[in-house]
Amino acid sequence: MNKNNKPVRLKLAHINDTHSYFEPTSLQLDIDLDGRSLTPFVSAGGFARIATRVKQLRQQTIEDKQGFLFLHAGDCFQGTLYFSLFKGEANAVMLNALALDAMAIGNHELDMGNLPVAQFAQTIEFPLLAGNWDLSQERTDKPLTLRGNPSVIAYDAKQHHANWIEKDVDGESVAIFSLALDKMADISNPDPDTPFVNTLETAKATVAAIQAKGINKIILLSHMGYDSDIEMARQVDGIALIVGGHSHRLQGDFSQLGFKHDDEYGITINGTHVVQAGFHALTMGHCDIEFDAQGKVISFNGKNELLLGRRLFIDAKRDSTYEDDDHQCAKQFVDQHPNVVVCKKDPQVKAILENNYVARVRELQKNIIANADSKMRHVRIPDEIGASQLAPLVAKSFVYSLNKRGGQIQFAIHNAGGVRNSLNAGPVSAADIAGKLLPFAVPIGSYRISGQDLALTLEGAINNAFNNGVDGTGDGSYPYTDGLDFEYDASANVGHRIKNLHIGNNIDGWSAVDPNAFYNGASSAYTMKGKEGYDAICNMDGEGEISQLSMADCFIDLLSDNPNILNELPIYKQQKWWHESC
Repeated sequence: MNKNNKPVRLKLAHINDTHSYFEPTSLQLDIDLDGRSLTPFVSAGGFARIATRVKQLRQQTIEDKQGFLFLHAGDCFQGTLYFSLFKGEANAVMLNALALDAMAIGNHELDMGNLPVAQFAQTIEFPLLAGNWDLSQERTDKPLTLRGNPSVIAYDAKQHHANWIEKDVDGESVAIFSLALDKMADISNPDPDTPFVNTLETAKATVAAIQAKGINKIILLSHMGYDSDIEMARQVDGIALIVGGHSHRLQGDFSQLGFKHDDEYGITINGTHVVQAGFHALTMGHCDIEFDAQGKVISFNGKNELLLGRRLFIDAKRDSTYEDDDHQCAKQFVDQHPNVVVCKKDPQVKAILENNYVARVRELQKNIIANADSKMRHVRIPDEIGASQLAPLVAKSFVYSLNKRGGQIQFAIHNAGGVRNSLNAGPVSAADIAGKLLPFAVPIGSYRISGQDLALTLEGAINNAFNNGVDGTGDGSYPYTDGLDFEYDASANVGHRIKNLHIGNNIDGWSAVDPNAFYNGASSAYTMKGKEGYDAICNMDGEGEISQLSMADCFIDLLSDNPNILNELPIYKQQKWWHESC
């Protein structure tokens, strides 16, 4: 250990799970003013406000003679039309404008495999930390590789620890390394030749390697999730601060604004402070840290802040605020909240967004591709009213789009959780599909599967959705299909619950599925990995093929070519069987 270590003071700002929310969000608060319940709307967050606040904090550190760090704890991909249209390019440009010191790799960065991350890593002007991502065996015949990119700080397979970056703070080195959750392959789509290794073993080895270099001030930038961050703090000594993401946790007391009261900001576990700053670029956390010469945190003070514009609307439909008592009292109450900061948008960051990306998004919002005569309802599980009207159509769009491009797909299966909401009556734009109904740009794939494993796939998904003989993960796994008809017997033995499984359609007819024959199917890349009860789908013939089409691409394709399809819904037998059999 270097005996010349000295105390340092550091201000650290952090964000996480921004999910391409570059623009501000219209956020409805819920406040109580002397017994009067008010629900005003405010303009919250966005990258231009984050930029303003970061500049303010940087200036403070100059005046207070502190060091400064600005970190992103992962998941910038997905979430809005900006990602649907521009993928990682817009994120690289907008994050560069924020002048990050480092970002952690998140699971949603890898929803579409390694290539979008490799493209992103070519453009960013900050290091992308991925300390337990082993790139050492990445194939060299890919269109673009991550191994060898100096912006990607990955796992050292020879030394069995994470690589890290060092930041100089008043002549003292502060080390920052990153970890993503162990089971990245279970919830995302990293290429098979680039696995993620154990977080706990990596953390212990990395801390030891950093300390062996004489550095005792260590920060972990984590995309493991809040509970895992806490457990890591319990089990690994020597980490001063864990800056986390993935769980969308907003530490601090925002209950007077209508948010659930979470843990206090910067909880301490085994001498390690753990922080996380919400989601969707609504908030930003920052803290002042004082290290002693031995690397221990002897002073910690900080908070999460909700970043708001100066206007507040009691009635969101009004063009401007109105000056009555309710408005004045509500605005004063919100503006004076200790965890609220009212700040203007940074003009440079705002201009980058407007000049490069806003026009395309607005164009998509105006692009009407279909019309719904009545509300199109989506529910995950069929209820007394009926089943989802949208999820079977989304599945149909997979078949339609792949076959339009030369495929020979016979059926599709889509998990209910992949559809995010219902559609209201009226015109439907491409933006409604890509920005609201199917906002996550998960690619569609095709595969060959036996009739036996097809039945087991459907059963596993339903068992999981209802905890029927298994410890399920939620109702999002419930399967909606196109080209399949079947019954489910909840009382039968596991492995024998799918009855009368047929393949076909109402035009060409239906035929019984042969357990020993193979059939061509389509599903999202997420489902094809066997997640959430879909284990049997992994018994497919070979590895299947992943297309460049997203779920939204397919549904937009179907509606654009068939604009009246929303008003010509067939009656699916599958929508009725659950209530008849259970």
